[in-house]
Amino acid sequence: MKSLIGACVGAFCLAVPALAETPAAIVEDVQGKVDGIAFMDYVAPGKIIKLGPKASITLSYLKSCQRETISEGVVLVGADQSTVQLGEVKREKVPCDTNAAKLSEREANQSAATTFRTMRSDAKGGPAKLPTLYGVSPLVQAKAGGTLVIERTDGKEPTISVPLKSDAMVGGKFYDFAKTGKTLTPGGSYLAILGAKRYTFQIDASATSSPTPIIGRLLRLE
Repeated sequence: MKSLIGACVGAFCLAVPALAETPAAIVEDVQGKVDGIAFMDYVAPGKIIKLGPKASITLSYLKSCQRETISEGVVLVGADQSTVQLGEVKREKVPCDTNAAKLSEREANQSAATTFRTMRSDAKGGPAKLPTLYGVSPLVQAKAGGTLVIERTDGKEPTISVPLKSDAMVGGKFYDFAKTGKTLTPGGSYLAILGAKRYTFQIDASATSSPTPIIGRLLRLE
């Protein structure tokens, strides 16, 4: 088994001359022995992951919304999906919005007044399309130490203020609303305030409190 894995890794290395820096997927689950990979890690195209006997990993791709559960073997991370040798992979397309997974610097740094204008209309004068989350409990990526404020912008709702303490964050960089019982309203539009930055997003009208894949409720604020 080790010789086969070694051969596969060698073939993968020949196929990928250099590793890309931009993350392609996030690790949603790890079971068994998987060296160098942990829950909620980001992985870039070209990353090779070796799964030990009875080990498995779940990857969710940020660009393609492809969610993969891979058992054993060797995994080569791609841009939209993985290549797997000596193992099994099950794929499913899940609801996610790549704009929510990675907000642009323009959206992140604009002033509050500009944010509200952007939310009201797009460049052609029509309703603006906000990044969409498909779960009512966002998983927010942000630096620890600040305070995250969530305000409803299309209706009345109590403002949520969350101190981003390290011990309350998964891996020191993710705040999971689901773990604290905080929820937003399906169909609602929101403004997230983090320091001097402003981020707009919305919750899909069909979102529920049922368990939702991480990629569908991930909001990256850094």
